[in-house]
Amino acid sequence: MTEEHQRLEEARNHIIHWKRWGPYLSERQWGTVREDYSPNGQAWDYFTHDQARSRTYRWGEDGILGICDDQQYLCFALALWNGKDPILKERIYGLTGTEGNHGEDVKEYYFYLDSTPTHSYMKGLYKYPQAEFPYTWLVEENQRRGPLAPEFELLDTGVFQENRYYDVFLEYAKASAEQILIQITAINRGPDPQTLHILPTLWFRNTWSWNPNAPKPLIKVAKSDQQFSVLEASHPTLGQRWFYCEGSPELLFTDNETNYQRLFGVENQSAYVKDGINNYVVQGEKNAVNPSKVGTKVAPHYRFTIGPGETRVIKLWLSDAPNIPQPFGSEFSRIIATRRSEADQFYHAIGVSAKPTLREREAWPKASAAPKAIAPPGINDDHRNIQRQAFAGLLWSKQYYYYDVETWLKGDPNQPPPPPERLKVRNQQWNHLNNADIVSMPDKWEYPWFAAWDLAFHCIPLAMIDPDFAKNQLDLMTREWYMHPNGQIPAYEWNFSDVNPPVHGWATWQVYQLEKQFHGKSDRQFLERVFQKLLLNFTWWVNRKDFDGNNVFEGGFLGLDNIGVFDRSSDLPSGGYIEQSDGTSWMAMYCLNMLTIALELALENPVYEDMATKFFEHFLYIAAAMNNIGEDETQLWDEEDGFFYDVLYLPNREQLRLKVRSMVGLIPLFAVTTIEPETLNKLPGFKKRLEWFIQHRPDLKRNVACMETQGVGAKRMLALCYMNVGKVLESDKFRRILSKLLDENEFLSDYGIRGISKFHKDNPYRFYVNDHEHRVDYEPAESSNGLFGGNSNWRGPIWMPLNYLLIESLQTFHYYLGDTFKVECPTGSGNLMTLGEVSVELSRRLIRIFQKNQSSHRPIYGKINEFQTDQNWHNLILFYEYFHGDSGLGVGASHQTGWTGLIAKLIQQCAECSESK
Repeated sequence: MTEEHQRLEEARNHIIHWKRWGPYLSERQWGTVREDYSPNGQAWDYFTHDQARSRTYRWGEDGILGICDDQQYLCFALALWNGKDPILKERIYGLTGTEGNHGEDVKEYYFYLDSTPTHSYMKGLYKYPQAEFPYTWLVEENQRRGPLAPEFELLDTGVFQENRYYDVFLEYAKASAEQILIQITAINRGPDPQTLHILPTLWFRNTWSWNPNAPKPLIKVAKSDQQFSVLEASHPTLGQRWFYCEGSPELLFTDNETNYQRLFGVENQSAYVKDGINNYVVQGEKNAVNPSKVGTKVAPHYRFTIGPGETRVIKLWLSDAPNIPQPFGSEFSRIIATRRSEADQFYHAIGVSAKPTLREREAWPKASAAPKAIAPPGINDDHRNIQRQAFAGLLWSKQYYYYDVETWLKGDPNQPPPPPERLKVRNQQWNHLNNADIVSMPDKWEYPWFAAWDLAFHCIPLAMIDPDFAKNQLDLMTREWYMHPNGQIPAYEWNFSDVNPPVHGWATWQVYQLEKQFHGKSDRQFLERVFQKLLLNFTWWVNRKDFDGNNVFEGGFLGLDNIGVFDRSSDLPSGGYIEQSDGTSWMAMYCLNMLTIALELALENPVYEDMATKFFEHFLYIAAAMNNIGEDETQLWDEEDGFFYDVLYLPNREQLRLKVRSMVGLIPLFAVTTIEPETLNKLPGFKKRLEWFIQHRPDLKRNVACMETQGVGAKRMLALCYMNVGKVLESDKFRRILSKLLDENEFLSDYGIRGISKFHKDNPYRFYVNDHEHRVDYEPAESSNGLFGGNSNWRGPIWMPLNYLLIESLQTFHYYLGDTFKVECPTGSGNLMTLGEVSVELSRRLIRIFQKNQSSHRPIYGKINEFQTDQNWHNLILFYEYFHGDSGLGVGASHQTGWTGLIAKLIQQCAECSESK
């Protein structure tokens, strides 16, 4: 057990609160729904970046590579000034949804380089231009460009030419759970000496302005001399903390209060306001900071002239100890170095207690029988670097998420009441929701709010390194202060009532399994607790998303944004409704997830046998409906094309297939599971019911495989896309889907599976309503339309989460069918592979997005020279939201390690596979 393992154990057993402090500060709080008190719900316009330095937030705080406690009372982050910018660089800048030509888009370069699960060691990097930051140019040029043009990025402005920038590294190392060492390292990469102002900022989140009875915290000077200064921060709940600052910088104090004079032209309620330090340093306003050196926000002001290639280091220490005699001596450096080393030991040694299961060894070709390790010995240095930064991004993307919807809707007692119109804009049905938790974010700038189905995928790689946090996240979404009383899981803050794919059951089972595989133990209490809540959620789905009660589900947009010809979450321009192939398939998958969990729980509690039987029967009815809907027997399956499509029901009950060849028709592959003969023998009640269906309901059993025919090792399989007729397997439907999936002229890219078939490049799908054309083209990169804000595109790019589910499904099919079932991969190549080998091939194509090719270039960065050739850039990895369907170029949000962090698990699996050969 490494030192980090020991810390995790102490945190798990509530011995030491190692996770009290972490990277829980957002990268962007402005422009969020929580801070929006407008009548029309235009969050981006109500609270802007320009206001952020002057206006106090209600529900959270933001800063550059910052940390805070787990209730976000006391915050720390980096602030910089190059002597040319019009404002301090206190927060990451980007364009709003209305400013960017492809929706919101962060316009800076920062990287999460390392973190342990307890945040005992963390490292981040911010690249700060030495020229004036081109705020106006970025807005104007992106607004000038249309939706068919690429985004205009900060590198495109030329501010990084001749390396005229600073690399600013920020490291955190915990001496104890309450003592955090902070080291800031600034390097001048440019050819000339430059002056850099560094202002490490400590402040309290404003909790007092919203409640007249709330006591106000205070920061003051406890000691100051030539060697170091000590600031004392006192909070009525958090208690006292002391902030040690190396050297003798000028200490600048102000208050975290709104500058009403600047924003609204009225008198300030406080003499010193949020932007006081900015005004003092940048504008030279000497009276902007408090000469008495007290306040709720403070920054020591360091100013360096740094020569070309030179480095300056600042040391700080945030502690619960008031008297550290020599805080910046050799002990400081020793602790930093020790925590770095312990991080390496953790990632090299984790997972030494469990071996791959029989299922894993059979499903994953030649899987190693050695103990599971996060980075198996066969992993190369490039893959190790990618994986390590993926984990770092996941851990850095934790955020304190605070949102009391009832208070947000009604307003605070001592504030002006919000306009009444806003009660009808969003989330008025979620007034039970009251969150104040550490939650995994998709991206702390572009998506600084939880998204339920994103979070489910986050938990897979998180479970490899910190199963307790992964389980906590899945449990949170089903708790009474999240889940709606009707059973719906909240989607995301822009509209909690929107519908995400029901992947929570899948993620719960995966995390349960991963904890066994990587950590040698299973948490049945977690499995049972979440399962009980998911019963409510499953019932909500059945009652709310099956229009005709025929086991075919509408669902809505289901997280796939613009994948269809219409906005599937809104009223259709044609009228009527859509029976969704993906909605129905997700529900079939959900049934099988719940069946699998129920069978596991039934092994110790026979009560769950009845539940397993119920989900088994429900799956059979859904499978039947996929192939035979209603009196007209309209099928989602198109026999001519050999593919699943959505079916549009017009108001006159006319039915039309919407023949967009997309991921929607591949999602039926996800609904597959196997049942071990040992499990059936241990559960006689369930086995008896299964055998009864085989004997008495041939009309249902014909739609799925393979209750009757036994696969490798006498296994049984349930699947939508693999039918059995009598005792003869009929795999034509399955093979026809696979032939498109693995066709490089359709779904198969060099870098994974596309969201829409390349077939539509030359054959766009057109649908006419009142002579108005609705059209879907193959678009491998950014979206060309504004559907769902235009910032995400499912019409051709590669998306990591659904690729991951495809890989897992193929592994399950291989586990049942064995090595005798082979397909061409790629289609038409004559190269036959088992489905296990296909899953490995798809994994390697996804990994190829990030790894260096023969030219030492990474496809993810395309023609961006800095990332491809510069030694200070080319090993830095960004984890984009999705990827160009033909080139692998990173597209969309650039820090969405969340579900793109799944690459860490694929790297582990592929390394394990290679090691065993």
